[in-house]
Amino acid sequence: MLKAPASVNTLMTLDQILPPERTLFDVTGGSKKRVLEFFSTFIAQNTPSLDSQEVFSRLIGRERLGSTGVGNGVAIPHARSPHCRQPMASFLRLAEPVDFDAIDGEPVDLVFVLLVPEAAEDAHLALLAQVAELLNSADTRTALRNAESQHQLYDTMVNAIHHLSAQA
Repeated sequence: MLKAPASVNTLMTLDQILPPERTLFDVTGGSKKRVLEFFSTFIAQNTPSLDSQEVFSRLIGRERLGSTGVGNGVAIPHARSPHCRQPMASFLRLAEPVDFDAIDGEPVDLVFVLLVPEAAEDAHLALLAQVAELLNSADTRTALRNAESQHQLYDTMVNAIHHLSAQA
């Protein structure tokens, strides 16, 4: 019997792909491009199969289709990569909001980045839906903005994910 690889698991939850070391507190942004460059370099340094230029190119390519700034100071940049073996996430709280061409025109300070394997279309969409629902909550956004350390930021994110999972 054939078994689906873990990277195609549509039941994957955000806390499974967001370790504490990829939750970053008060990141210097400057611009949308710099935020995406920072993430691309950061994720490639910590994931040998990934190339920072390739990740950046895919994220920028997705932005060209339409901004991933979803409003309320939130952006959800995401892309597929043939070199990504399993879905991975990173959450960045920016030190200062940046223009992300968001749909509401507001600058962004909460950035949840998703990178998934090329073939993981269902998982990609399921994870994007989870992120959108999670960050649609004004209470969650406020709690994330009020976190005073990386540790508190991560705990706040995981608690919000668990709360969301319990409601499902």
